[in-house]
Amino acid sequence: MKVIQPNCRVQFTAADLEFIAANLRRKTGDLECVTRLLDDSDSRDSILDDEGLLHALLENRGCLTISSHLYFYVLVRNVLRRAGIDDRVVADYVAEILSEYSNIERTHCRVPGEAAPLNYFFEMLIALQRADDRNSFELRAHIGNHALFITGVFPDRIRGRAEQRGFPNLSYYEGLGQASFRAASDHRLAQRYDLAGVFDTLGERFGTARKALNDLSERLLSWDDDRLARPLLSSAKLLP
Repeated sequence: MKVIQPNCRVQFTAADLEFIAANLRRKTGDLECVTRLLDDSDSRDSILDDEGLLHALLENRGCLTISSHLYFYVLVRNVLRRAGIDDRVVADYVAEILSEYSNIERTHCRVPGEAAPLNYFFEMLIALQRADDRNSFELRAHIGNHALFITGVFPDRIRGRAEQRGFPNLSYYEGLGQASFRAASDHRLAQRYDLAGVFDTLGERFGTARKALNDLSERLLSWDDDRLARPLLSSAKLLP
């Protein structure tokens, strides 16, 4: 099972650099200068926080060729800051969740010893009872990530399923995600992966992060697609 890392800011492509140079040329200079600036963490973060870059993404009328890492980081950083979460590492981590989850195959929860992926939260919770130390950490992180993604991107689907079919509501998934991030933050491997602070913030402010993603999803994301929503929300079932 993959442990997601907050590394969007170190995975930019040549197309990303060209996009930044083209839209912030007066402040950054040419492509060679942009490349040098992005190698320095302080100047990189200042560039990525520039309002001009955000507007360039929002106002683009063509087909963006930038990576999902640049796209999600700039947007997530913006909505989390407005919500009062000003930690760039947290924004990077949440952006990486969105980037990973843009591919349905990467959302699967595969645990050593299990023949098939765990498709439901209740299966993951049962697996926790027999998991070893490492698998326990990875499962907690995955449950937190999964809960944040589905509540952040598909809140209306969750509300509708809860009202019409008796499925768990947003509060259930918020509580599950919050508890999972808190447990993951206390695990010794959180320190090893340098994720304790990220998990602690998401555990304490899960609802705030979720609502920020709701705003982002409503205005800018186009994940209202059954090819992605249906399997993810099916995996959110409390009972089989």
